[in-house]
Amino acid sequence: MEETPAPDTANRDLLFRDLVRAHWSRLHRFIIKNIGHCDDAEDLTQQAFAEAVRSYERFRGQSELSTWLYGIAMNLVRNHLSRAPQRRFDFVGEEALDAMACEAPSPSAALVQSQQLHALQLAMQELPEHMREVLLLVAVDELSYEDAAALLTVPVGTVRSRISRARGELRSRMRLAGVELDF
Repeated sequence: MEETPAPDTANRDLLFRDLVRAHWSRLHRFIIKNIGHCDDAEDLTQQAFAEAVRSYERFRGQSELSTWLYGIAMNLVRNHLSRAPQRRFDFVGEEALDAMACEAPSPSAALVQSQQLHALQLAMQELPEHMREVLLLVAVDELSYEDAAALLTVPVGTVRSRISRARGELRSRMRLAGVELDF
């Protein structure tokens, strides 16, 4: 089998970006599952990617790249836990959760939020098309006023006035629905 040449710096950077983009979240969850600590898992995930790029020239392609990457991560997890066994995740009973705050909204807050989103959708549908279109481009798609103007082939001032009028209309319609907007 032919040896793969060591990647140069540009190829190494590209390889690193591609690996991170394709595998970051799954590898991070894998490491958290094995060590139980988010901050340490973050460090080990970064270390796994760095080690993979450093040793890429030794990858012979006898397995999937992701399998090789997870092997590196597992070795790092083992080393991490062997150096400090007290870091091992301890399972506790459900009563330990009683003191922890839930990040999800309460059922009543979730209901209010759902009702507000529904009111916003209705208000957006009632906007004239030219106002709704420019508002979505700028507020949702995060285009600049200049980019939105170029896309719609209108002057930037037109985009600004349509955004202003659209926001005013939305505020009024939402107020009628009992919702205050702060934009």
